[in-house]
Amino acid sequence: MDFTTFLWMTFGVFVTLATFSFLYKDNPFYKFAEHLVVGVSAGYFVIILWHNGLVPNLFQKLADGDWYYLWLNSSEPWYIVPAILGMLMWTRFSREYAWVSRWPMAMYIGISTGIAIPLTMSTYINKQLYATMTLSFDNFWGHGGFNLLDPYSGLSNLIIFVGVISALIYFFFSKAHEGWFGRVADLGIWTLMIGFGASFGYTVMARISLFVNRIQDVDDWGKVAWNSTVEPNPNYSNWFLVVFWGMVLIIVVYIIKEIVQHFSSKSKAQTQA
Repeated sequence: MDFTTFLWMTFGVFVTLATFSFLYKDNPFYKFAEHLVVGVSAGYFVIILWHNGLVPNLFQKLADGDWYYLWLNSSEPWYIVPAILGMLMWTRFSREYAWVSRWPMAMYIGISTGIAIPLTMSTYINKQLYATMTLSFDNFWGHGGFNLLDPYSGLSNLIIFVGVISALIYFFFSKAHEGWFGRVADLGIWTLMIGFGASFGYTVMARISLFVNRIQDVDDWGKVAWNSTVEPNPNYSNWFLVVFWGMVLIIVVYIIKEIVQHFSSKSKAQTQA
C-alpha cells in the first residue's frame, strides 16, 4: 500500500465516523459527509449520462452531419428533435419561459409511462402469475404422480399458490369481505405482512452487511496506522499521529462550542424568566 492509498483510507474512515456522528445529533461533520455524498453522486451520474446517453445516442448519430447545416445533412437527422426537446427543458430556470418546459416534460412522461406500464405488468404481474400457476400444477400432478406432500416442491408451491390467491382476493373490493371471502382476505393480509416483513428484513441485512464492511475497513486502517511494522514505510505512523490528533482537536473544539452554547442559552432562558 502506498502513501496515497493510506491517505484515502484515512479520509474514508473520517467520512464513515462523520456519518455515524448523526447518532448523537445533526452536526457539521455529518452535514459535510452528507453534502459530499450527494455532490459526488450527482457528478458521477452526470458523467455516466453524458458518456452512456448523449454521446452514443445523439452526438454519434449526428456525427456525419455538419453544424453549419444544423446537422440536417446527417444520415439520421430526426435525432435533432429529441435534442431540441432536451434543450427546451432548460427553460425551466426562466420565470418568463418556464411554461415551454411543459411540452418536452409531457412528452417524456407520456412516453415513459407508455413503456413502463406494459413492461411492469408483464414482468411483475403476468409472468409471475403464469409461473405460479404453472409450477403449482407441475408440482401437484406432474412428474408422474401426485406429490402434494413433498415439502420441497408440492407443499411449498401450494403455500405460494394459496398466498398469491388470498393476496389478490384482499384487493378485490367489488365484494364485501364477509364470510369465507373475508377469511380468505384476512389470510391475504397475513401473506402481505409476511412479504413486507421479509423484504424489510432483507433490507436490514443488506444495511448491516454495509455496516460490517465499513467496520472492517476501519479495523484495517487502524492496523496500518497504529503499527508501523505492518507496512515497509515507517512514516505512516508519524503521519497518522498528525492526522489523528488533528481530528481529535477538531472534535474537542466542537464539543467545547456545544457546551458553551448550551450554558449560554440556559442562562438567557433563566434571565428572561
